[in-house]
Amino acid sequence: MAILKALTERSGNQCELCAATDTLSVYDVPPSDGADSDKAVLVCATCAAQIADTDNMDGNHWRCLNDAMWSQVPAVQVMAFRQLNMLVNNGQTWAQDLLDMLYLDEETQAWADLVVAKVAAEQGEACYDELGVKLSAGDNVYIIKDLDVKGSSLVAKRGTTVRGISLTNNPEHIEGRVDGQRIVIISKYVRKV
Repeated sequence: MAILKALTERSGNQCELCAATDTLSVYDVPPSDGADSDKAVLVCATCAAQIADTDNMDGNHWRCLNDAMWSQVPAVQVMAFRQLNMLVNNGQTWAQDLLDMLYLDEETQAWADLVVAKVAAEQGEACYDELGVKLSAGDNVYIIKDLDVKGSSLVAKRGTTVRGISLTNNPEHIEGRVDGQRIVIISKYVRKV
């Protein structure tokens, strides 16, 4: 009850993702033991249902993340990152633009990567490099061929090391920083270091 009260005060009694005010509940952002309001967000019934059932996400509903991703609350930032990754993997190209703009400090990024990797693991999908070596969040890889980055003039050069990769919901994609820009890389074009 104390967590619900703290989240209600923090959020102004509205969903921290879409700003709806009806049927609000606490969502514990994994990994969480449910005992800390800093590891939880207040969500409406619509957001809660779509967080639980990622196969039936309504892309138009999640356009609210354009505002939520700028929250100063790390748990809200992590949920925005998670949902945007899911939307990208469900073919919502506009979500990639928001992901490209989203900045998370190192600690929050590590938490967000854990959440995305946990969801991928629950779905039973593993990510492998071009030699079939299993990749995990935080691994270092190097690019095995020059890759043009869509929507940019950047070319990720062969031999470039990408440190501390992130996994996505799509087992064929990883994320990492190349020349200071966070990009999505097809896993068959990398090798684990």
